[in-house]
Amino acid sequence: MPDIPQTKTYQIGFSQRTGADSWRKTMLEDMNRELSFYPEIDFLVKDAGGQSDKQVTQIQELINQHVDLLIVSPNAARPITPIVEKAYQQGIPVIILDRRTASDQYMAYVGADNVEVGRTAGTYANTLLHGIGNVVEIGESPGSSADIDRHRGFMEAINSHPGIRLVTKLEGDWDKRSFVKELTQLLTSQPTIQLIFAQNDRTALKAHVICQKLGLTKRVKIIGVDGLPGKNEGIDLVERGILKATVLYPTGGKEAIRTALAILKKQAFKRENRLPTTLIDSSNVRITKLQNDKVTEQQADIEKQIQRIDDLNQTYTSQKNTLYFILGSLIIAILLGAWALYLFRTKQGAYRLLEKQNHEIREQKDEIERVSQQARLATEEKLRFYSYISHEFNTPLSLILTPTEDLLSKKNVSPYDLRSSLSLVQKNAYRLLRLVDQMLDLRKSDAGKQRLQTAEQDVVAFVREIIQDFRRKADKQRIDLQLITNLPSQPLWFDAEKLDKVLFNLLSNGFKYTPKGGLIHVRLDRLDSQIRIQVQDNGQGMTTDEQAHAFDLFYSGTKSFNLAKGIGLALSMEFIQLHRGDISVESVRDKGTTFTILLPLGNQHLAVEEMAGSASRNTLFQDHLVAEAATEEEPAKPVSRSAKEAATLLIIEDNDDLRTYLTTCLGKEFDIVAESTGEQGWQRALEIVPDLIISDVMLSGQEAGPMDGLELTQRIKTDLRTSHIPVVLLTANGQMENRIEGTRAGADVYLTKPFNTTHLLETLRTTLANRQKWQQRFASDFSPQANNREEKRFLNELTSLIEQNLTDPAFGVEKLSREMGLSRVQLYRKVQALLNMNAMDYLTEIRLKRAKFLLKETNKPMSEIADETGFNSAAYFTTFFKQHTKKTPSEYRKSPVGA
Repeated sequence: MPDIPQTKTYQIGFSQRTGADSWRKTMLEDMNRELSFYPEIDFLVKDAGGQSDKQVTQIQELINQHVDLLIVSPNAARPITPIVEKAYQQGIPVIILDRRTASDQYMAYVGADNVEVGRTAGTYANTLLHGIGNVVEIGESPGSSADIDRHRGFMEAINSHPGIRLVTKLEGDWDKRSFVKELTQLLTSQPTIQLIFAQNDRTALKAHVICQKLGLTKRVKIIGVDGLPGKNEGIDLVERGILKATVLYPTGGKEAIRTALAILKKQAFKRENRLPTTLIDSSNVRITKLQNDKVTEQQADIEKQIQRIDDLNQTYTSQKNTLYFILGSLIIAILLGAWALYLFRTKQGAYRLLEKQNHEIREQKDEIERVSQQARLATEEKLRFYSYISHEFNTPLSLILTPTEDLLSKKNVSPYDLRSSLSLVQKNAYRLLRLVDQMLDLRKSDAGKQRLQTAEQDVVAFVREIIQDFRRKADKQRIDLQLITNLPSQPLWFDAEKLDKVLFNLLSNGFKYTPKGGLIHVRLDRLDSQIRIQVQDNGQGMTTDEQAHAFDLFYSGTKSFNLAKGIGLALSMEFIQLHRGDISVESVRDKGTTFTILLPLGNQHLAVEEMAGSASRNTLFQDHLVAEAATEEEPAKPVSRSAKEAATLLIIEDNDDLRTYLTTCLGKEFDIVAESTGEQGWQRALEIVPDLIISDVMLSGQEAGPMDGLELTQRIKTDLRTSHIPVVLLTANGQMENRIEGTRAGADVYLTKPFNTTHLLETLRTTLANRQKWQQRFASDFSPQANNREEKRFLNELTSLIEQNLTDPAFGVEKLSREMGLSRVQLYRKVQALLNMNAMDYLTEIRLKRAKFLLKETNKPMSEIADETGFNSAAYFTTFFKQHTKKTPSEYRKSPVGA
């Protein structure tokens, strides 16, 4: 960027006689306004304050500073002349401003023609007086050139009109002496004075004040000089009618600066610069004021622009310095870069080798991290899988070991119990065998050892046979199970064992997630060179995320893991892909699911060793279904017991067999209510408020909600309506951390599967016995306490409500249950469980204890005590009290304490 040429800086000294009056302030403003366009001028201002001696000293100071030019506005001509001549003789250009000196040794003069100012005022005075009248003149500083010239010009104008007479001329040096007294006397003594000519507007305003005090404002007309803008200045005074006119006397500040610049820049200039004058009266005062206002606005805009220019100059200077710094830094950087390039080239080979090694290390690191991440995820999935596998195995093991232990512990076993228990053992043994078989298939798939053993057979008959195996199960659950096909037969090469497992898994899923009364339709048709098998149900369906991962190994989505989805579907896809086919799923939440299998026709896609199989089915699954159906057909023996004495036990278990077994085993001693999901169990707990709850930790099922056993326990223990109910958790996870988690949720007992029936029954009996002891301990206490926070809060709230409404005879169980936010049944069961008494008995006991206290501790009459304890009359209170205490209130009051 090229440098901008620097402008030479000049120093201009300005000595003004005073800056105290508005005219000279305006002069300085005009000078500064003009100088704003020339930032290269250094302007030095000295204010003499109206003192000639001080002004001489200040001019000498400016001479000593060697200013390039001197502007002088003399306070008085003669005292200032020698020092001005001295400056001029030393080669300093001097401009005389406004008032002259007594010498012609100066470079230029700038100022108005004061003779013309006086002449203009005299001419306008003749116009106002119409050629006849008496006039008083008030001068400027005595002896100043302005005072002399203005008086001379005024006299020239009025002397040409014989009818106008100057009565006297008063000295108006306003800042040193006052003419108020002389003018007052003159106006009072000579009432014929009609006009006052003041050589400046400030003097004219003083004269107006005097006339106003004397009441002469209408008779005496006043003319001023200066014509400055601003409040109480000449233009404002004319506009307000205080002055008839003012002679505009330019300050010459702008012209002085322009002349000074012309001199400094060696340009042509005028030695004598006469400023024009004009008269401002009522005819042109408004336009003159508007012009001045416009000039003031423009000047403000100019000053803003100048400020903006200054800011831009500062920005430019800053950016220029920054640019120089950047250029210098860039040069240094280029030099350093060149040096670095030289070093780089000298070691380029080493750097390339190092970069190659770093790249290989990074790739190895990324690969290690990727493999590590995969291994970590796989490990987590497998650990989770094995955790759920233990749960899957423990449930059938419980249903094998528990009935077996029961049979062994009994001395006499009825044929019915023996057959029922052995059927349950057989069914769950087949279930365990199927789980083990799936695990082995999974191991073969992981090892890549799964092989097809296909044979050509009728796929329609094959599918029909499998569906027939599920017929009894469908009839049991009232599910519409159908095979829909228009093919009487269809030969197909397939591995019967593997396709049997695939269809068994899909149908099992259908039965698991389809409600009673639903449908499961199997469609079989031919599409070009493929056979399509579809298994459709109207069950609960899948979410979008579950569909996307339906065939992923170990995936369970947001639900609890189960082998049917965790392994079964993954193995099904593996088996179908071995057939070079495809399997897919379409599902809508709460509307149903459709699995579609596509298998190719012919055997061109099969290897020779894959076509050596047999056409027989594996009967394992069929045997399992037969055993399951046999178990389901055996009705449970009715249990006879006294409903009045039996405690209510709520069982929440998702496994149908285990739920049925627990119902059968425990139904002899408890009134059993069983549910399969956490949500249903919670709703039933609110309805019946049972005495005990048994729940599995991991809950699933076709209508399962998001609540597992731990969440259910936590909800039971934190709800005011159910917090008193003991909870026993059954789970396959017996590790210490699982026990701690169950205890934190609020479980009273934590049992692991497989469990011993006798141990379970004794645990339930002990829990109920402890609850009854607790009831007896707190039932008689006036301010009951509880063994947990929720029960304590319930009892405190119950007691407080009763005490608050003790005086209300109509307050009973109905109002109490509404205030507590419980149903009548819930309140009854809650109070009975906590206090071993019903709510009405508890209300009665509190009334009695309150009455006993009032009888012993106060002298209140019976009627007042009856009112305070909620009885309508003293007679009824007496009868009630005697029924419960065997004494009348009076007898109880007289009896000794403790009797």
